[in-house]
Amino acid sequence: MSALPPEPPPALGEMLTSPPPVIAEAEALHLAETHFGLRGRLKRLTSERDANFLLRAADGRGYVLKFANAAEPLAQTDFQIEALRHLAETAPDLPVPRSLPTLSGQKAVALPGGLFRALTYLEGEPLHLRPATPARRVGMARMAARLSEGLQGFSHPAADHVLLWDIQQAAGLRPLLPAIEDPALQGLARATLDRFEAEVAPALTSCRWQVVHNDLNPHNVLADPEQPDRIAGVLDFGDMVRTPRVCDLAVAASYQIDPAAPLESLAAFAAAYHATLPLLPPEAALILDLVATRMLTTLAIASWRAARYPENAAYILRNLPSARAGLEALAALPRRQALATLARATE
Repeated sequence: MSALPPEPPPALGEMLTSPPPVIAEAEALHLAETHFGLRGRLKRLTSERDANFLLRAADGRGYVLKFANAAEPLAQTDFQIEALRHLAETAPDLPVPRSLPTLSGQKAVALPGGLFRALTYLEGEPLHLRPATPARRVGMARMAARLSEGLQGFSHPAADHVLLWDIQQAAGLRPLLPAIEDPALQGLARATLDRFEAEVAPALTSCRWQVVHNDLNPHNVLADPEQPDRIAGVLDFGDMVRTPRVCDLAVAASYQIDPAAPLESLAAFAAAYHATLPLLPPEAALILDLVATRMLTTLAIASWRAARYPENAAYILRNLPSARAGLEALAALPRRQALATLARATE
C-alpha cells in the first residue's frame, strides 16, 4: 500500500484534512422542521467539506440545508451569512442564495458537530453540464465583476482567515506537489510556483484588496436552461476570503480558458471583466500568472485530497482535467505576446 501524501502545514487550515460531517436524512429533516419550520422531500447534495441537502417543499420551493464541517470556525460560517446579507442590500438583483433566519430569529443553529443553517435554493442548470461558448465566457466575466463590486466595502473579523485555495497563499502548496503523479505536470507546477514566489507574490501587496467569492468554478455557477449563456445563479460562498481583487478574476478565468485558444479566451474574459469593474494596469499585468497559479492550486490540492479520500475522489478531481489542459496551454504561450495582449484587452 502506498503511503499517504504528506500533511500540509497546520497553518494552512484543518479544513483540508477534516472529512464532511455525517448527517442522516431523517435527522436533517427533523432539524429543518424544528428550527426553520421547513418540511418536504430531501435530496443529498455533493460537497467537499460540508454536508448539504436540497429540501423541496410541497409548494415547489427549494431550500438548501447546510451542516458545516466540524473544523470550520463559527466565525467563518458567520462570515458567509453576513456576506449574503450584505449582497442582499448592495446588489439585490444578483442571483445568489438568501440566508434564512431560524424560527427564533437566529442566524444559524449550533450543533455538537458545527453550525446548521438554511438558504434559499437557486434554480438552474450547473454550468459544467453546458458546452462552453464565447457568450457564456463574457457572461461569467461580467458576473464575477458584479459580484466583487457588490462585496466592496464588506468587512468581517473572519475575512483574513488563511485558506489554501486563496491564490495569495500559493507558496504553501509546495509540500503538496509530490501528490501530482505525472512527472512532467509536477515539473510544470513547480516552475509556475517558482515564478509566483519570485515575481507575483511581491506585486500583490500593491493591488486593491477586498472580500471576494474566490471559487467561481462551473460547479458553483448555474445557467438558465432557456438561455444557456445567461448566468442564473452563483453558489457556495465557503471559500470567501479577503485577498487582492484581481485574484478573484483569475479564479473565475481559470475555468473559462479554451485550451485551443488560451490567449484569445483569457483576453476576452479579462476585457469583459474590465468593462464592468475596471482593472489597474499593475493588476492586469498579473492576470496571466495568477490564472496559472490557480490552475496549479487545483492540481495540487485535488491530487493530494483524492489520494487521502479515495471514496470522494470523483468529486474532488472534477476540475483537474481542465486545470491541466489550461496550465499546459498557458505555459506554451509566448510570454511577452501574452502580457501585451492582456494589457491591450484591459486598456
